[in-house]
Amino acid sequence: MRSARAQLGRLEPAQTDELAQPARAAPLDHATIRAIVAGIMLAMFLSALEQTIVAPALPAIGKSLGNVDDLSWVITAYLLALTATTPLFGKLSDIYGRRAVLLLAIGIFILGSIACALAPSLWALVLSRGLQGIGGGGLLPIAQTIIADLLSPRERPVVQGRTSIMFMSASILGPVLGGLLTDHLHWSFIFWINVPLGGVALVMTERALRRLPRNDRPHRLDVIGAVLMVGAALALMLALSLGGTHVSWTSSRMIALLGCSAALWVLFALRLLSAREPFIPLAILHGRVTSAMTVAAFFSIGTVIGVTIYMPLYCQTVLGVSASLSGLALIAYMGGATLGSLISTRFIVRIRHYMRVPLGGLVVAVAMLGVLAIDPAAHTFAEVVGLLFVIGCGLGPMYPVSTIVMQNVVKPHQLGTATGTLNFFRTLGGAIVVAVFGAIVLGGVAGGSVMTLDKLAAGHSDLGPAFHWVFIAAAICLGISFCCLLAVEERPLHGPLHADETAAD
Repeated sequence: MRSARAQLGRLEPAQTDELAQPARAAPLDHATIRAIVAGIMLAMFLSALEQTIVAPALPAIGKSLGNVDDLSWVITAYLLALTATTPLFGKLSDIYGRRAVLLLAIGIFILGSIACALAPSLWALVLSRGLQGIGGGGLLPIAQTIIADLLSPRERPVVQGRTSIMFMSASILGPVLGGLLTDHLHWSFIFWINVPLGGVALVMTERALRRLPRNDRPHRLDVIGAVLMVGAALALMLALSLGGTHVSWTSSRMIALLGCSAALWVLFALRLLSAREPFIPLAILHGRVTSAMTVAAFFSIGTVIGVTIYMPLYCQTVLGVSASLSGLALIAYMGGATLGSLISTRFIVRIRHYMRVPLGGLVVAVAMLGVLAIDPAAHTFAEVVGLLFVIGCGLGPMYPVSTIVMQNVVKPHQLGTATGTLNFFRTLGGAIVVAVFGAIVLGGVAGGSVMTLDKLAAGHSDLGPAFHWVFIAAAICLGISFCCLLAVEERPLHGPLHADETAAD
C-alpha cells in the first residue's frame, strides 16, 4: 500500500494564480484516514438522503398537519437554504478549519431534523426544513474539501467514485425508506432517523478531524458580499420555484422578484471588484480552468437534475406506465450515472488526456437525447430504460471530474471556497434547468397549451411534443457544457503514479 505522503517531495509549485501548489496529504495513519473518509461520507449520505426521503411522505404530512396546498414548500425550503448556504460554508471552512465548520453543519442538521419531527404545523415544518437545509448546505462541500486535504489530486478520483455510489444509494433508498417509515410508523420518523445517523457521523469524525491538516492563511469574511450573494440566490431560487405553477411568469410579483435578484447580483459583482478580500476570489472567477469548469458543471449537472425530476412524468404521461415502473426507469438512469462515474475515476488517473473521458461521455449523452427527441411517444418502455442507462453513463463522469479538476488548480487555502462555489453553481444550474423544463412541459412554452397539475392528475397524456423540446433543450445544455470543457486546460494531476492503490487500500 502506497501513501500520498511519500510523494510530498515531488509536488510542483504553482505556475499562475490559477494553478496552486497541490494540497499536501496529512501525516495520518491509514486507519485514521479511513475513519475520516467513512465519517464524512456518512455526512454526505445524510444530505443526499434528505433530498429524496421526504417526497413519499408529503400526502401523510399534509393530512396530519391539515395543509395540503402548501406542501411543496416542505421541499422548496430545504433546497433554498441548502443552495444559498453552500458557498458560505465553503468559505468558513477556509477561515476556521474543516473540523469546526463540519461539526457545526452536522449539529445544525440534527437540530433541524428534531425540529422537523416535532413541528406542530406545516409552516413550522417549513421553517424547520430551512434550518435543516442550512446544515445540509455545509455537509457536501466540506466533505469534498476534506478529501482534497487528505489525498493528492491523483488519489482523489477513487474516493470521488465512491461518493457516486453513496449518492445513488441515497437517491434510491430515500423514496423507499420514506414510504416504509410513513406507512408502518409515522412520517416524523423520516426526520428522527437523521438523529442517530448524525450522531454516528459526529462520533466517527470528531477525534480524527482534530488531526486533519490545515492550510492556514489569514482570511477575512466579506459579510456584505456574502449577504448580497445569498440574497440574490434566494430571490432567484424563489422565483424559479414559484414561476409557472404558483405565480405567472408575467405577473408583477414575478417581475419584481426577478428584478430584485438581478439587482442583487449586480451589487454582488460590484462588491467582488471593490472588496479587499471578496467572498469568491477573483482568481477563481477569472481563471480559465476554474471558470470554464464551473460553467460546464452548471449546465451538465443541471441537466442531470432536470432529467431526474421530469423523467418519471414523461414515463407516466407519454409512455403510460405506472409510477413504480417510472421509478425503475429512474433507477436505470442513476445506475448508469454511477457506473459512468466509477469507470471515469479509474481512467482519468491512468491516461494523460483525461478530459477526453467527460467529453466522450457528453457526446454519447447528446446522441441518446437526440434519439429520444425524434419522437418521444414512439419508444417502448424497455427502449427508454436502455437509453436512460446510456445517458446516465455519459453524464456520470461530470460529477467527479468537475470536482477533481477544480480542486487541482486552486491554492490549498482556497479549497473550501472553490468547492463550495462549484457546488453552489451546480445546484443553481439544476434549479434553472428544472424551471426551463417546467416552463416547456407545464407552461406551453413550446407552443402547446398551458398544462395544469389538475389536467395531469386527470390523465392527460398529450405531452409528447412538449418532451420533444425538453430533450432538445437538454441536448443544448450538454452542448454548451461540451464547448466549455474544450476550453479547460489539462493540468497534470499531482500525486503518486499508483494512486488507485493508495486510495483504495
